[in-house]
Amino acid sequence: MQVKPGYLDPADQAELLSEIVAAISAAPFFTPRMPRTGKPFSVVMTNCGPLGWVSDRAGYRYQPTHPETGAPWPAMPERLLEIWNALSGYPGPPEACLVNYYRPGARMGLHVDADEEDFSAPVLSVSLGDTALFRVGGTRRRDPTRSFRLSSGDIMLLTGETRRAYHGIDRLYPGTSRLLTPYGDLFPEGGRINLTLRRVTPVSG
Repeated sequence: MQVKPGYLDPADQAELLSEIVAAISAAPFFTPRMPRTGKPFSVVMTNCGPLGWVSDRAGYRYQPTHPETGAPWPAMPERLLEIWNALSGYPGPPEACLVNYYRPGARMGLHVDADEEDFSAPVLSVSLGDTALFRVGGTRRRDPTRSFRLSSGDIMLLTGETRRAYHGIDRLYPGTSRLLTPYGDLFPEGGRINLTLRRVTPVSG
């Protein structure tokens, strides 16, 4: 695991957020639901890139279209591709960027990112907005965990053994960032945007 505190300065954060807001206008947030039970997640989400991750009663999967509009996902911002190329050490581009919006009170339980075909690629996460308490453990759910804060502009990569580690978001610290304030119509409660870049299929050849 690698953490790059403050990798994006405030100007870069604002520029990237404006591009993500444009993507959200093309692919509106939807509420993912747990397989079988249909219980809603506490986050809402969308995607950009060739593929998007969705979750509903049918299960977890990647697909090329929005589950509600049926439209293709918008293109991934070039800035995200630059970050991936600079930090991932992987020979191919990311295929999906999950855009998770955490309102105050939202969380993400411990889970493993395991719906991809190629686990040699890292999972790269960009934090925008309020600080979050991130928790990570081992490759077994019962393994010990440790927690640390991720602030706006921080980048984290799950690599090597931690690529298959259990991880989650325990809580937000509301009001720790004003990055989302200019978009009050979209984010009236403030909160946090997490951008998660993933490679889904192996690089051919």
